[in-house]
Parts: sequence; C-alpha cells; structure tokens
Amino acid sequence: MPDLSKKRERDRLKVQRDPHYLKLAHGAYLGFRRGPDTWTARYRSRDGVQQYLALTEVASYDYDGAKRAAEDWFRQLGASAVRSVKRATVRAAAEAYLAHLMEHGRAEAAKEALGRFKLTLWSSPLADLPLESATRDDFRDWRRGLTAGRQPRSINRQVRAVIAALNFAVEEGGHIGNPMAWQLQPLADDTDEEGETAVFLDSGQRRALIAAAEPHAADFFRGLELTGARPKELAGALVRDFDGAAIKLSHRKGRPVKLRVRFTVLGTDGVEFFSRVVKGRNAKDPLFTEDGSQPWRRHMWARKARAAVARCNESGGSVILPDGVGAYAFRHARISELLQLHNIDPISVAHQTGTSLAMIERAYMRFIPSAMREKLAAVKA
Repeated sequence: MPDLSKKRERDRLKVQRDPHYLKLAHGAYLGFRRGPDTWTARYRSRDGVQQYLALTEVASYDYDGAKRAAEDWFRQLGASAVRSVKRATVRAAAEAYLAHLMEHGRAEAAKEALGRFKLTLWSSPLADLPLESATRDDFRDWRRGLTAGRQPRSINRQVRAVIAALNFAVEEGGHIGNPMAWQLQPLADDTDEEGETAVFLDSGQRRALIAAAEPHAADFFRGLELTGARPKELAGALVRDFDGAAIKLSHRKGRPVKLRVRFTVLGTDGVEFFSRVVKGRNAKDPLFTEDGSQPWRRHMWARKARAAVARCNESGGSVILPDGVGAYAFRHARISELLQLHNIDPISVAHQTGTSLAMIERAYMRFIPSAMREKLAAVKA
C-alpha cells in the first residue's frame, strides 16, 4: 500500500483509472489518482456497501487537507443511526420526511409541508445539491431568494419547515449531511405566538379592508373580525361547527403537539353573520372557502389580504392601511378591543381567543395605553 503522505511517493505512482488507496481506519480509505492528481475517500458501511466521495476542493499536493476532509466525511457516515446510510439530494431528504409523515398518519402535516416545499424549495438550486455537501452559504443564499414579497415571519416559517425535514432525514433516516449547515438564525421580526407581526387596525380601517377585498375573502376576514380566531383555525372550521350561538375552533399547540378545542361565544352581530354564512349549506362543508369550493390555504389568505390593502390604498380614499397588514390584524384588533373598549377581563379574553395571559401581556398591552391612562386617572391618591 503506497505512502500517500509524501509527494515524491505519489509522483512515482502508476497512472491508472482507479485510485491508489491508503487505509486510514477499518473500512475507511483515502485514495489518490495519479495523472489528474485528485483525491477520493472510500468508506465501507456495515452492510458492506462501498461509499465514495471525490474531494474536489482539496489541492492535489495537499495530503493533510485531503486526510482531514476524508476524516470529516467518515465521521458523518460512522455517526449514522442506521445500518445503511443514504447519500442523496436536499430534495430527496425532504421527500423522505414527507413519506415519514404519511406513514405515521400525519396526512395534514405532510400536505402543509409539501405545500411549503413546492413554494420555496423544489424550484431552487438548493434542492438538487447533495445534502452532504450543502453548506451554510448555500442555505443562506436560498433564504435570501425568499425575501421578495415576503415578511421575515413568513420566511422564518418556510425555513423552519425545511430544517425540520432535514433534521429528520439525518437523525432518523440515515441521510448524510451536516445539520450545522442549515441551522440559520431566524430573521429578526416583531411577532406574536404564531409568528405574525402584531399590526392594529381600528374599526374604520377594518371596514375599508373588508370593502376592498374580493367577496369570499371579505366574508373570511369578517369572520376573523367577529371571532378573533387565528386564520388557520377559521379556515379549518366546518358549517356544523357553528351551533347558533358559538363556533367551535381548534388548533395544535405545545410539545408534544396537542389538539386544543374551544367554543368561541358570538355576539349578536356574529350570530347574524354566521347564520347567513351557513344557511342552506351541508354540515360537512368548509365554513369559508377561497372561491366557493376550495378550502382556504395559508398563502391564499395572505395574498388576498395584500391585494385588498393595495386596492384600498390605491383607491384615493381617506383610509390608508399600514404596511405589513395581513389576516392576523383582525385577531389582534379583536383581542385588543375586548380588553380596551369592552373591558372584558384578560382571563376571559384568553379563553375566548385561545391564547394565554402571558401572550396577552407580551403582545397586546402596548395596544391599550389609553385605557390604562383612564384607569389611573380615576385612582385617588
């Protein structure tokens, strides 16, 4: 076996198609191909399958650099939790995650993740890169390409979905990759518990936004305004979830994730509105739809909200809506007004809207300074 550590020994090697190999450890070899003077790493996994990696970034004369690169790769392979490792693209690793979700009965989670991957990953150059060679710079470039037309909170959600998929692929699926490459720091944003920027709209602004929205979107936004629901909760509600006085809403939260169900009591306006919405419809129909049949999807309610904001601001009217307004603004407004204008206690507001006292204090107290000043003014020293 040749001594590849010495350049003069490498220069004497026979020019041939296959590399000359030097054993570094059991099943682990460093190879040198004379002629093009290139380095290769070879590893035999427990199932006897030979794995190869061309060390293309190592200069031909640099034995120490080639050895370090090969050993880094061997550590990745040797640390795999499965008998047979998988060397595949970023896309293949993400697809393995989707298959895992489906296999374990999480069809809705798989559907949502697939939607995110189609929107942000499949068409990007990152998807076709080998997972094991993808670097942090590659992932930063990919994330940078998501910034057009998206808020930081939206980008962070897309990145988290990909991170979850790749972590599973490496930790559970036997794919080779370096998790440090895709552990990106979230983009800074002022957010609530759902990753949405808290933008407050007064009643006049809400009326203007709803008036500028398309009919199906207008109904959806009005439903959000009357319930304070998260858009995803209301999008998932069925006609049968309205009982004539309250509406059944649910969302998943916590670790481990649990389905949390609540009944949001409606005022007179809410009862009249939802009674109209459900009239003559099948109990199993979605309560709200994008176009009369298609259930609402996250990217569509965001798109419809942006379109309504633009339409309102370009109309030349007296109401100008602030930047960053989305469907969540109706939830923020509902919670803030229940606290400030209607003097409903925070515990009841938290129960009604499916949030927590800690979240109310963190995200909504800044919207009610006038109410606090009035209460303090009434206090006699």
